[in-house]
Amino acid sequence: MSDLRTSRTRLVAAAATTVLAALSLTACAEGTGTQDEGSGTRTTSATASSFATASDSADPSGTSASSGTPGTSGSTKRTDATGSSGAGAATPATAAKTPAGSTAGKAVTCEGSTTRTVAAPLTRPVNHMLLTVTNTGSKSCYLYGYPAVRFGEAQSVPPVIEDSQPQAVVTLEPGQSGYASVALSATDGSGANGYTAKSLTVYFHGPSGNGTVGRGATPSLPAKGVYVDDSLKVTYWQQSMDDAVSW
Repeated sequence: MSDLRTSRTRLVAAAATTVLAALSLTACAEGTGTQDEGSGTRTTSATASSFATASDSADPSGTSASSGTPGTSGSTKRTDATGSSGAGAATPATAAKTPAGSTAGKAVTCEGSTTRTVAAPLTRPVNHMLLTVTNTGSKSCYLYGYPAVRFGEAQSVPPVIEDSQPQAVVTLEPGQSGYASVALSATDGSGANGYTAKSLTVYFHGPSGNGTVGRGATPSLPAKGVYVDDSLKVTYWQQSMDDAVSW
């Protein structure tokens, strides 16, 4: 009986070994089993290789095209006016803007050809006249010193009130005006050699203050003329009307 059991056990073990061998052969023929694991490994490696290639081709520096970093196709980099660059930086101003109302070019001396001069008698102060010079040119101009006025056929120009000298030369942008007042005669009647003038010429000084430059202006006077005497004098050119009529 013992020998019979031993024979059966060996027969079952041999049959199991045969079945396992058959299954192993079948798996090899179908391309499954460990070959699937190897296939999966190769797929993962290929995917990683493709990603690396795509990333390198997008940017030689190795950065992503969507990062906005300079050198990529998706960059927000801009070059400023000075030639330097920065990611997303606004372009800075390169020059100061010209002030409103001013024009390019060097300022010139104000004179009759580029200005308009108006002479208007004043009620206050009495016996005074206001000269208004407006820049009609395309460049800024300087009103140097004081007006050299000639009433009628006078052979000399009246003196200036030294205390009226401003701290800076009067500068007129195109369209702006400068002012000076003229004391025509003594208010107390103390002036001598008085006469009525029917015409007026205004000349302009240059930077040196010696002599006059350019063309003079000939503003109109009232039809009855203006009375002047030897107390006649003028102020320096002023930037504001209030300063001009305060003397």
